[in-house]
Amino acid sequence: MKWIARALLLFALPVAAQAQVSGDVVKLGVLTDMAGVTADITGKGSLVAAEMAADEVGGKVLGKPIQIISADHQHKADVGSAIARRWFDVEDVDAIVDVPNSGVALAVQGLAREKKRVVLYSGPGTTALTNEQCSPYGFHWTYDTYAVSHGTASAVVKAGGSSWFILASDYAFGHQLQQDATSVITASGGKVLGAARHPLNTPDFSSFLLSAQSSGAKVIGLANAGNDTVNAMRQAGEFGLTQGGQSLAALILFLQDVHALGLKDAQGTYLTTASYWDMNEATRAWSKTFFAKTGMMPSMLHAGVYGAVRHYLKAVASAGTDDADKVAATMKALPVEDVFSEDAHIRADGRVTRTMYLVRVKKPSDSKYPWDYFEIVRKIPAEETVWPLAESKCPLVKASSR
Repeated sequence: MKWIARALLLFALPVAAQAQVSGDVVKLGVLTDMAGVTADITGKGSLVAAEMAADEVGGKVLGKPIQIISADHQHKADVGSAIARRWFDVEDVDAIVDVPNSGVALAVQGLAREKKRVVLYSGPGTTALTNEQCSPYGFHWTYDTYAVSHGTASAVVKAGGSSWFILASDYAFGHQLQQDATSVITASGGKVLGAARHPLNTPDFSSFLLSAQSSGAKVIGLANAGNDTVNAMRQAGEFGLTQGGQSLAALILFLQDVHALGLKDAQGTYLTTASYWDMNEATRAWSKTFFAKTGMMPSMLHAGVYGAVRHYLKAVASAGTDDADKVAATMKALPVEDVFSEDAHIRADGRVTRTMYLVRVKKPSDSKYPWDYFEIVRKIPAEETVWPLAESKCPLVKASSR
């Protein structure tokens, strides 16, 4: 594959005399969820994806070893901040990767801006990371709430889902996804009849689902993630909501969620994704290696971690240093090239724009082999899924336009 050949050539170039790497090691920390509600879609898989990116370039950059460590932030902003601070101040970590949970991500963003360290976000969804709380060192790689709400909600409204009840997780990610989805629904001619918010990692959705049922809405939109989405969808089936004429729309749903639910319960659900393992020979080859290490095919968040780390290492090699200012500038200048990224580049605000995909979960009878779960309905051009720069509140955008 041409992009692999180019990468190997870049990393094989002789190390320039002026090349400088702090501590003689390029060190990355995967800050993720190892045991909580999003562990299946991030967690160990994110660590493996980062390691695969490092292995792909021979485990070294500028002649120095690449070291990857990991920690569990437990979905707590104070825990995540403490880990990040220790990594920056004591362990000399050059870049932090993944950071599922928008609240934790925003806390890490402020600290990384202060410490001048790069953060590569794959897991969190809040648009604030590249809008009002943007950072010259922050890169939002895979998706955000604007992208998935515009991809999924607009499609469901166009298909006749004109009235909604939104069930959202009660933290920054859920709040933002609810807000974005509401904007898309109303702009598309639909109405939101009601909403409810639930705590993270809720085992019992009965009271929330009863409220959704009594609202009379045609569509129950789920603005949550991971096990919360799986549990809500499973319990909605047990309550007979879909049999009663209401439908479910998962505003964000992952491959692992469908695997946990089974195609019988998940079939027909629309969702928006940044990648899919079974798109072509290159994605299948990478994913089979990932499967051998993890026992599952990659979520779009795993693919995002891989792409982000790969691009970061490429930028370090090109810049001749791990200095955050120089690496961040180089990252924005270099083309984004990996097997999961189509028509991708990095904007001034740190948002990676990319082609995304509206997919529908297959019927059991249409699935031909394990993990064959998605049917691609259409490609969504990047301009449909990113916040318009003309409306941006990010100071970096204003500075770049001068």
